[in-house]
Amino acid sequence: MIISTKAVILSKLKYKDHDLIVRAYTASNGVVSFLVKGAFSSKKTKIKPAYFQPLSLLQLEIYYKNNKDLHYIKNVRLQQAYSALHTDILKSTVVIFLAEILTMVLKEEAPNEGLYNYIETALLWFDTVDCNSIFHHQFLMGLTKYVGVYPELSKPSLPFFNLEAGLYQAKSSGRYCISGSKLYLFNSILGMEFDNYKSEPMNSAQKQELLNMILLYFKLHLQGFKSPKSLVILNQVFN
Repeated sequence: MIISTKAVILSKLKYKDHDLIVRAYTASNGVVSFLVKGAFSSKKTKIKPAYFQPLSLLQLEIYYKNNKDLHYIKNVRLQQAYSALHTDILKSTVVIFLAEILTMVLKEEAPNEGLYNYIETALLWFDTVDCNSIFHHQFLMGLTKYVGVYPELSKPSLPFFNLEAGLYQAKSSGRYCISGSKLYLFNSILGMEFDNYKSEPMNSAQKQELLNMILLYFKLHLQGFKSPKSLVILNQVFN
């Protein structure tokens, strides 16, 4: 069947000499992988590799068959051309980092309108503002709401937070409990709206410590999650 859908590009991989395998999160079908034949061929082709930059927002017409691992793209066009996400060094580094994480986290081959809208809205906002140095922190914590692992926030006055259990506690119960300055940092990001990022100034060491806690939280709650390879470059660029 032919389906028209919006899509955000997660990754691309050159296949053989001239082809491309693209992984995307689509509004219509969740995670879908495509084989783009002749993408690197010297012959004229309307589906160019340049369309498939990390987290590009596209409008696709696709040939989709149930129970197939690879599908095909009939037509492609930019849904929204970014002004800065692929050209500004800070923003493009964040984009590569988040694309790697989304590739690991998003597995479902089923539509999730709330999740797709969250990703799209967040990216379009980030493209238009002065670089927010904690956007990726905010994005990741917001993402937990849509993948079913958002922290339990019913008792925020308690002095400990257990990253493994995902809740506040009166007493420490293991190595994954945080308190004091670490808990203050973690609390500062919970529920923060994207446009409120200036209300909680952090130095570089605090941002890195907070990001490490968020990534540990992902590892503890999402099966198969690993530390992103792009984390090293991200830390170098922001520090």
